[in-house]
Formats: sequence, structure tokens, C-alpha cells
Amino acid sequence: MTEAWEAAVEAQILGAAQRGEFDDLPGMGKPIPGRGMPYDESWWIKSFLEREALPSDLLLPTPLHLRRRIEQIPDEVRDMPTEQSVRDVVGQLNAQIVAWLRNPDGPRVVVRPVNADEVVRRWRAEHAPPSVSTPPIERAAVVAPPRRSRRSWWPLPWRRRSR
Repeated sequence: MTEAWEAAVEAQILGAAQRGEFDDLPGMGKPIPGRGMPYDESWWIKSFLEREALPSDLLLPTPLHLRRRIEQIPDEVRDMPTEQSVRDVVGQLNAQIVAWLRNPDGPRVVVRPVNADEVVRRWRAEHAPPSVSTPPIERAAVVAPPRRSRRSWWPLPWRRRSR
């Protein structure tokens, strides 16, 4: 029974080839990709990532993926328009980190939440308006305010003045 089935399949393939149904297939006449290279068990994952244009970070275990996101946070928030949007992105990342810390899986890697105030401080430093410099003539005219003298240690509260 299998021989009859194989013969029927071969007849259909031969008929399709004679009709020219295989002539316009993509890759015809090109070498088979990866031929002659050592076998890679994850070839299909790599080809899927390339074909779908997905980042390879998706293959990382959760803690390593979170560490990578922490490293990339300055670049991620650099072009954000408001401080609140920066805080929202950091808050979402911290929520993912806390969720992983509550139920860790994968390799044991130290992952700590991101300090939102520090990220905002760096974001502000990059988005600070350029300082306006005063012309040299006006700069010379500016006089520093007099320094207040520091209060003397005399009289100390436990000493009395002689009258």
C-alpha cells in the first residue's frame, strides 16, 4: 500500500515539474543556505528571528533580559518628551523586576529595581536648556554680594558675660 501511495505522489510531482509549476519558486538555482556548515540545533529559532526581524534578546532568560533592559534604559528614555513619560517607563520596568523577584526563574542573577529619580535626573541633565552666557562687559559689572560673616562662637550659651 505504501508503494502505491509513493508512486502516486511521485507521479504528481513529476507532472507538476513537467507543467513548469516549480520554475518560478523563490531561491531556484541558488545554493541551499547553511549547506556545508556544521549542524546547529537552534537553526530554526535563529532563522525565525531573522525572518521576523525580532531581537535576539527574546531568547535570554528572564533575569538576563531584565538586566539588559536596565542597561538600555538611558537610551530608551533619551528622546521622551516629558518627565512623567520617563517615570512611566521606569515604573513599568520596575514592575517587571518586582514580579520576577517574587517568583524567580532561570539563573540566579542579581537584579534590582531601577532608581526612577536617578534616571529622571540624568534625563533632565540631557534636556536642560543651554545656559545663556552674559557678554564680557556685563560680566565685569556684576559684583558678587558681600559674604556674611560667620557667627562667632563667643558667647557660648553656657558662659555668662561678666557685667
